[in-house]
Amino acid sequence: MKLQFLRPMLWTEKLDETIEFYTKVLDFTLGNKNEEWGWAHLYKDNVEIMLAKPNEHEPFDKPTFTGSFYFITDDVDKLWQNLKDKTKVCYDIEDFDWEMREFAIYDNNGYILQFGQNISEIKS
Repeated sequence: MKLQFLRPMLWTEKLDETIEFYTKVLDFTLGNKNEEWGWAHLYKDNVEIMLAKPNEHEPFDKPTFTGSFYFITDDVDKLWQNLKDKTKVCYDIEDFDWEMREFAIYDNNGYILQFGQNISEIKS
């Protein structure tokens, strides 16, 4: 058995606002949207995300996630320049001991999105 890939499902009561954040700020493309289901599929390059209104069978007070979503990019500095003034920043770009240059922002729901690049891959 082989796992093929991971496609996270983010719950939000603000489906349209979240689609707008991911498409306008992060340049994702809306693949599919189903109003009846309260569901959408977004993609950019090799990344896919699904959005859904909360399931009525699960308690939902607000969007919560006990971690972050970590995106690997090929130009973290350019991405930082594009996003730092458009979003709420969690932490500024910096180099870490684990050989990653990274930063983090919050999406419109409060989910933490981290973006990183291996320092050895950064062109001088």
